[in-house]
Amino acid sequence: MSIMEEKPRAHPKTRLPKWVPLAAIGLVAAIGAFTLKDTLSFEALAANREALLAFRDANFIATIAVYLALYIAIVSFSLPGATIATLTGGFLFGLATGTVVTVFAATIGATVIFLAARWGLGEKLAAKMDASEGKIKQLKQGLAENEISVLFLMRLVPAIPFFVANLLPALVGVKLRNFIITTFFGIIPGTAVYTWVGAGLGEVFARGETPNLGIIFEPHILGPILGLSALALLPILLKKFRKTESA
Repeated sequence: MSIMEEKPRAHPKTRLPKWVPLAAIGLVAAIGAFTLKDTLSFEALAANREALLAFRDANFIATIAVYLALYIAIVSFSLPGATIATLTGGFLFGLATGTVVTVFAATIGATVIFLAARWGLGEKLAAKMDASEGKIKQLKQGLAENEISVLFLMRLVPAIPFFVANLLPALVGVKLRNFIITTFFGIIPGTAVYTWVGAGLGEVFARGETPNLGIIFEPHILGPILGLSALALLPILLKKFRKTESA
């Protein structure tokens, strides 16, 4: 008499809830807001400037790699100190290299938040907006028609917090490709300004002063950025004008 072996029952696959990555980012951001606010500061940069320069001189490629990884983490988890990190990039690598590395790192970090938000909440919210009527649906359609221009405006206008410009596009269902392109090119002006300030920190340290972080709002800096914002706004105004004429 043969004994039939009972096949093991297949265990149901456990899927990670879609909100977990976004919740993890929020948790790390909350912890970082209380634990890192004094770590990533101008005073800490000034105190460690000699050690940073020595490490850079001995390990240039490794310094870029470490800076890239830390900046991605800062942006991905919305940690405090992004401005100081940008200044550090200018201080260590100069204007050109510092700007390029920082823009790449910030774009990667922003994309991480965008994907986490879209995967966790954005798909459902976008579907609800498509199924809704009235002003909400009109807002969604208006954004879809002017996606590139609106995303550029969100990046260029200094008054919009960076993490807000990362989350909102994901929640209304913008295309990932458009998000990446507008983030990369849209943050170049502001990043270049703070990297330029960072590149001159050697003289600031020598005088025992602190850098002017409000320089981006000075007329000679803000004017060109607002000019770029006006160019980004122009296609939206032209479309609206054409619709008005054809109506």
